[in-house]
Amino acid sequence: MGKRCLLIVDVQEGLFATPRYDADQIVRRLNELADRFRASGDPVVFVQHCGPEGDPLHPSQAGHALYSALEPRPEDVRIAKKSCDAFLETDLLALLKEWGVTKLVISGFATEFCVDTTIRSALALGFETVVPADGHTTADREHMPAAKVIEHHNATWPWLVTPVGGATMTRCAEIL
Repeated sequence: MGKRCLLIVDVQEGLFATPRYDADQIVRRLNELADRFRASGDPVVFVQHCGPEGDPLHPSQAGHALYSALEPRPEDVRIAKKSCDAFLETDLLALLKEWGVTKLVISGFATEFCVDTTIRSALALGFETVVPADGHTTADREHMPAAKVIEHHNATWPWLVTPVGGATMTRCAEIL
C-alpha cells in the first residue's frame, strides 16, 4: 500500500467571508482529519488559490490567507495555484511523487469548481482518490442550492471513467 496525502483545497478567508454550506462543521471535520493524517505520518497539503493583482485572493491580500478556523501546522505544505486545477502549473505532482504518494484524499471548496477539477486530474494522473462526502462545500448558486450541488457531485465522482476508476466516497470520520 502506498503513502497517502490529504489535500485541503481553497479554504481561504476571501472564499469564506460569506456563508458556505455547513462551513463550520466541515472545517471542524477537516481539522480532525488533518490531525489523523499528521499522527500517522502522512502529509497534509493546503492548496491556496492565487488571484491576479487587485483580486481579493492575490497573495498580498487578506483574502488569500487560510481560513482562520483551520488549524495548519508548521510541517504542512502549501501549494499556490492559479486555476481550478491544483495540479496545473504547480509543484503538487512533483511533491507527491517525491513523497511516494499513491492515494489522495481531496476536500475543500468549491465542490463544483476547484475540488471537482482537482479530483478529475488526480484520477487521470492515476492516483487512488478518496473524497469525504462531508469534507467539501460550496455556495448556493442561482440554479441550485449548495446542498444539491454537493449531492450531485458526491453521486457523480464514483462513476468517473479513468485508468484507476472513479473516486471512492466515504465520510471524514471513516478515514483513519
